[in-house]
Amino acid sequence: MTNTEWLRVPVGIDAPRWVTRGRCRQVLAVVHTVTSGQRLLEAVELVESDPRVQVTFSQAPDTFSAGVADFLRSTRGVVLSWEQATRERFDLALAASYGSLHLLHAPLLLMPHGAGYGKSVSVGDEPMVYGLDSQRLMHNGVVLPAAVVLSHEDQREVLRRQCPQALDVAVVAGDPCYDRMVASLPRRDAYREALGVTPGQRLLVVTSTWGLDSLFARFEDFLPRLLEELAAHDFRVAAMLHPAGWFAHGVRQVQAWLAECRDAGLIVVPPEVDWRAAVVAADQVVADHGSTGVYAASIGTPVVLAEPPVSAVLSDGSAQELLQRVAPRLTFDRPLLAQFDDAARGAPGLGELMRERLTSRPGGSAAELRGAMYRLLDLEEPGRHRAPTPVPAPTGGGRDDR
Repeated sequence: MTNTEWLRVPVGIDAPRWVTRGRCRQVLAVVHTVTSGQRLLEAVELVESDPRVQVTFSQAPDTFSAGVADFLRSTRGVVLSWEQATRERFDLALAASYGSLHLLHAPLLLMPHGAGYGKSVSVGDEPMVYGLDSQRLMHNGVVLPAAVVLSHEDQREVLRRQCPQALDVAVVAGDPCYDRMVASLPRRDAYREALGVTPGQRLLVVTSTWGLDSLFARFEDFLPRLLEELAAHDFRVAAMLHPAGWFAHGVRQVQAWLAECRDAGLIVVPPEVDWRAAVVAADQVVADHGSTGVYAASIGTPVVLAEPPVSAVLSDGSAQELLQRVAPRLTFDRPLLAQFDDAARGAPGLGELMRERLTSRPGGSAAELRGAMYRLLDLEEPGRHRAPTPVPAPTGGGRDDR
């Protein structure tokens, strides 16, 4: 690494010579993937306006690191190389993924990057809830984070079973993503207009997670069939792919795969657009085992699931597992419109059921998360509390212009 790549301001032993505002608490946002970076911004925005705080960013090593550099540039924040970030001291580090965190020199706040902790992995012969296991939370017998953010009280019991050493640092803070979506509901009409949905049209959002078990991988003919069958029934169809899918294959390649569908009227929501706006705008959502279907159901949007994947395992008691049990499923040997009409009538109380499984602090995540960060920063929390703000409207009609 050359000297020009090692920043001398706003962190480092010489930084006081160069800064314009001094004696700030230093907060490092550790971005592994685009998805985790998007979630971290929810936390960053709770402290960055404090004149006593300086936030910097760094990209941590990860299999899905593609796209992170562009994401970090879009934040317009100061970005430290990972080598420098692991050789500086910070007053607080924020992360929403797990790799290489033992290299940091800072109290660490660790938060989930999806709808709670919905994935189960095998550790030996034992299934474990991913993210709340000792393999992720401990290093050399020591608990890594100073705060483990939980979205639901029930996750304390998971910690007690899988990593009891971390119980003392657990913070039940609810789900900031859910709270932002609720705050965005009044802007639904604006989101629909931005996506190009006209009054009287029904918007069907198809969302896919990443990997070979995802909807996008398993049902290659699904989007063309949707466009063909629904075109005459005042439907618009939008597609959203997990950032890991976009960046693993390349934005150009994914655009090419979707080009014919887009020419047929598909709205493609690119990875830089806040996906929550499209979900709030939707009349119905088709989902797989990812988190987006959970969020859609939790705000009362009817959700239809694709066939369950062969190998993806969801953790018992999670919102994802509940949705897989109760939501209607597409049957591909029947006309699709009738199935969507049936699903639109919905299951009474499903939204409330999903919300109760998703978060123990509905509407309160910002206050809980902010309080946890200020305790770790050893600063008195300012009296100003901002309510959750609506997410921005999609630009360019939600389409990926080429």
